[in-house]
Amino acid sequence: MRASDQIRDVEIQRGYLDANPASVLYRCGRTIVLCTASVEESVPPWMVGKGKGWVTAEYNMLPGSTSPRKRRDRGGKIDGRTTEIQRLIGRSLRSIVDLNSLGERMITVDCDVLQADGGTRTASITGGFIALADAISLFLPETTIGDGPLRDSVAAISVGVINNEIKLDLDYELDSTADVDMNVIMTGKGRFVELQGTGEEATFDDEQLQEMLRLARIGIRELTQRQQEAISA
Repeated sequence: MRASDQIRDVEIQRGYLDANPASVLYRCGRTIVLCTASVEESVPPWMVGKGKGWVTAEYNMLPGSTSPRKRRDRGGKIDGRTTEIQRLIGRSLRSIVDLNSLGERMITVDCDVLQADGGTRTASITGGFIALADAISLFLPETTIGDGPLRDSVAAISVGVINNEIKLDLDYELDSTADVDMNVIMTGKGRFVELQGTGEEATFDDEQLQEMLRLARIGIRELTQRQQEAISA
């Protein structure tokens, strides 16, 4: 049984795919996400000629990632949850990128959930950043965090209230019984990117909010350290 302020076990495998060196297999407990970043020497039509780049993301849960089977998105139709998560991942990654330093290049970060046990969006952001950093280093080999396109790192974690107890890094069992569920996205320097907090037939007060943020900071610091260790390996 994990302590309330303890994150799940994290494993990071860089260069997971031979076809794409900017590929990361990110494991968080029993949640597994494959994150790949691809660079195109062009930008969307609405950005041509502006001298800056773009970072976007796509998210998908494979049919066997959860039970019951998740149907594949067909014919360009994407469900509302997938669209919302894709936009969240893209916003989170763009928050720490100097788009002007990319030049007219677009980086797409694909996050494919191989196995889901809660926290797939937070795992996608945390693992997706590593893939993004590897992709940028391919065309700017001397890039380091805080220099060039990467102004900082970014990571994400969940926190929630379960039976009046606040817990960090919710797996599916905890998430499914949570009275309050919050996703926290922060930079390595400790600045907030986004907060998503919701009461499920419940409310929360300022004291609980502050405690959730305190635990989230603990988790983000540890995830940031894991990211830095992986990138420097």
